[in-house]
Formats: sequence, structure tokens, C-alpha cells
Amino acid sequence: MRTNPAKRLLREGKPVVGTWLSLGSITAARFLARLGFDYLTVDVEHSLVNVETTTHIMGSIADAGCVPLVRVPSGRHDHIKRVLDNGGYGIVVPMVMNRQEAQEAVAACLYPPRGNRSVGGSVHALNFSATPADYYAKVDDEILIVLQCEHIDAVRNFDAIYSVPGIDAVFVGPNDLMASMRDATGKPPSPEVFKQAARGHLGGGASGTRVAAGIHTFSIEEAKQRIADGWQFIAVNSELRFMTDGAKAVADALGKTGGDVAKY
Repeated sequence: MRTNPAKRLLREGKPVVGTWLSLGSITAARFLARLGFDYLTVDVEHSLVNVETTTHIMGSIADAGCVPLVRVPSGRHDHIKRVLDNGGYGIVVPMVMNRQEAQEAVAACLYPPRGNRSVGGSVHALNFSATPADYYAKVDDEILIVLQCEHIDAVRNFDAIYSVPGIDAVFVGPNDLMASMRDATGKPPSPEVFKQAARGHLGGGASGTRVAAGIHTFSIEEAKQRIADGWQFIAVNSELRFMTDGAKAVADALGKTGGDVAKY
């Protein structure tokens, strides 16, 4: 049975680097899975991707020897179960606000007696190159469990949330966290204030709970700096942003300027 190299690296205190998939393109995932990233995360929370397409994307990533993760729409048991039963190596749960939500998410990832994941599915074992019997016996030790800290209240509850056993990493959602830090006028904090808060509160908190700290970055330089600061679970851009940044650079260089497009 295959192991989860991204989970192993985090346990060893080493960084893992991946990117986000938001376009629902199986072909794009096949190419990106062969470029050396430690993991690829299919974003099901904010994208148009359905479970069938997600299943094929995860299979393409696993077959290429990369680690397929999925950001589920929420921490509901059925969302998590369906992703794992269709071959995910782990999940990213958005907007975890308290200890109970963290406990429920972890339990949904693990079979009894460690959790309450129900037994079923077929392609999950296929993605791990395992027999069903081996999968059920061993997979609890391979599933990567990442919970997102995306609100200032979750920062304040950090110790209670991230001391829950079984969590591999805390992943900061910069956009939502900054939005939750708006002042009475609706103005968000400056990027520098946010970065200081993230480094001080979240990085230190993760160190105290022995959970790997992670964050979404938007440049090579930022990713390198986060790794130097001790952050481990690093996402860089997305396939959409790689595409638009690369295409815009060509258009700009040739004097063909256009409007801005959404990037993430």
C-alpha cells in the first residue's frame, strides 16, 4: 500500500509545497501532478467542481505519484466521507471555529475505534494501490488532516482547536482572516499588520500545539520567506493564477494589454 509522503514530511518537521486546483480540469491536474509538487488540492469549497470530476482528478494525481487533497465545502461528515471514499489522501476543512468542529472533522476521517468514518467505497483503495483489506487496516495513518484558521475568533480559540489529536496542519486562509479583522469602518488591516499577526499568533500557536503551520502564498519569494520562518504546509497560487499570470506576462510584453481577471 502506498504511504502519504506529504504527511511523512510534515511529521519530520519538513516543508511541503503544493498548489490549488480550481478549474475542474483533469488534464491540467495530470500535468501539474508530474512537476514535482508535494501535493495538489482540489478546491471544492469555492469552485464549480463536482464529486465525479473531483474523483477523476484525484485518480490522475495519485496515478502520477503525487498526493491528492481536497478542500471540502465544510466539515460535515458526508462531505469528508465522500472525498475519502473516492480516493482522497486527505482533506482541508475551511472555517473551523471551535474545538467541537475540529473533533467532528477528525472523527469523520478515521475508522472506528479512532473515529466514526463509515466503511464503504471502492476507488479509495485503488488510489493507494492497496487491497480493500489493507486500505481499511492502514489508511488511518495516511490520511492528512488539515483544518483552516480563517477568522480572528478561531485565532483566539487556537489552543482549544488545534490541541485536538489527529490534526496534521493548520492552514491560514488569508482573505477570510483579513476580512474578519476589519475595524468599525469596514477597513481591513494593512498587509503588514496581517502578516505580523499571522506570524506571531498562528506560527507560535502551531509550534505550541505541535501542529504544522501552513498558509497560501502568491509568489516564489513569499513562499521561500514563509518556509524560512518555519511554516511547513505551503500552497503557492493555483492553476488559474499560474495560467493568467503567465498569459498576461506574454500579452504585456507584446504590448497587448487587457483588463484584470479574477485570480486565486
